[in-house]
Amino acid sequence: MKRDLTTGKITGKLFLFALPLMAGNVLQQFYNLVDTWVVGKFIGADALAAVGSSYTLMTFLTSILLGLCMGSSAYFAIQYGKKDFSSLQKGIFLSFLLIGGIAIVLNLFVFINVDWIIKVLQVPEEIQGLMREYLVYVFIGIMATFLYNYFANLLRAVGNSVIPLLFLGVSVVLNVVLDLVFVMKFQWGVKGTAVATVIAQYAAGIGLFLYYHFGCRELRVERKYMHWDGNILRSIISLSFLTCLQQSVMNFGILMVQGLVNSFGTVVMAAFAAAVKIDTVAYMPVQDFVNACSTFVAQNFGAGEMERIRKGIKSSVVCVFIFCCGTSLLVCLFARPLMGIFIPQEQQQVIEVGVGYLRIEAVFYFGIGLLFMLYGYYRAVEKPGMSLVLTICSLGTRVVLAYVLSAIPVIGVTGIWVSIPIGWFFADAVGAVYYIRNYHNKLYTKNT
Repeated sequence: MKRDLTTGKITGKLFLFALPLMAGNVLQQFYNLVDTWVVGKFIGADALAAVGSSYTLMTFLTSILLGLCMGSSAYFAIQYGKKDFSSLQKGIFLSFLLIGGIAIVLNLFVFINVDWIIKVLQVPEEIQGLMREYLVYVFIGIMATFLYNYFANLLRAVGNSVIPLLFLGVSVVLNVVLDLVFVMKFQWGVKGTAVATVIAQYAAGIGLFLYYHFGCRELRVERKYMHWDGNILRSIISLSFLTCLQQSVMNFGILMVQGLVNSFGTVVMAAFAAAVKIDTVAYMPVQDFVNACSTFVAQNFGAGEMERIRKGIKSSVVCVFIFCCGTSLLVCLFARPLMGIFIPQEQQQVIEVGVGYLRIEAVFYFGIGLLFMLYGYYRAVEKPGMSLVLTICSLGTRVVLAYVLSAIPVIGVTGIWVSIPIGWFFADAVGAVYYIRNYHNKLYTKNT
């Protein structure tokens, strides 16, 4: 089902489009949470630390592909808003070849350099074997990640957010079942969680590709559009590579922070692994709402509906603020029982560290909600370079402060936690000032 976001009531259409995105990412995070729960409860703290550090690494690697797919999605949505279906099909052909080729190269690189990667992450010696075992298997799923995210972003660009959700739902159920079977019945340890994840990823990726091929005739590329077009490729590269760079810089900064966290030992690593999952699920729905808003902006930018964009931005900021306030309150109140889901009660030291992290981050969730809003907006109006600038502002501040503050004995690991929201709000300030100043300079004047 396609949804044209250039007409009709703004807020209502945004929510109808965004709800499947929110549900989809909650599902996606759910099977990450199941991995964490199974590992933490049935294998142990060392395994949890290894899988947690691997999760941060995989988030960085998949962010490269996700950024490329999101950038291409902005191009698709703009052409859909213009009703230029010829350029849309040419763009699908060229971007699939481009991103698919990059996915293959990335997959080969990480397989060859797995030991070097573990060393760079400063993984404690006692869990290096567990982490290597997990990574060797989970790396097999990188191509599946490409397939799912490419076709999911393509469908969302034309307003179809329901079908990607359905395939993801099947994947999640499969992952949960296989997690329990491989770890609890077959006793495969961390290898079991990795194999379960990879099988589920391929089920979603291949399934969504088959749906696109057989069920989306209007999007399936005709042979006459399968050729080189330098202008279209340059547009896709401009949007995709800058968005990819923005996503990669963001997650590389997080990876650097993970290396710092690892230096504090397995207790902090295990606490961080569980708390980050809770943190991510907490603000994931607002990120998905913002992604829906980005598609809304891109379609209307293509259609030349600038006043509709302005109204949509105002409505979206209010929605983001309300949602973040509610989420902040819930996480602050229930930080301890949430940590208890993943960590056995006898490991109180791990729980205490995780609760400290969650309560510091949760108070400032609106900071990251607004930052997601700015990222999506600038990507949708063909200014992905500004999203990159904001990412550098946020992550640069976070990484520098994390290393400086955590080195002060009386602050310690808390310095890492407080540096994160400071980075969010610094980038928010930069992005908001640029938005306000350039609005009067006709930032919304569509390029012709």
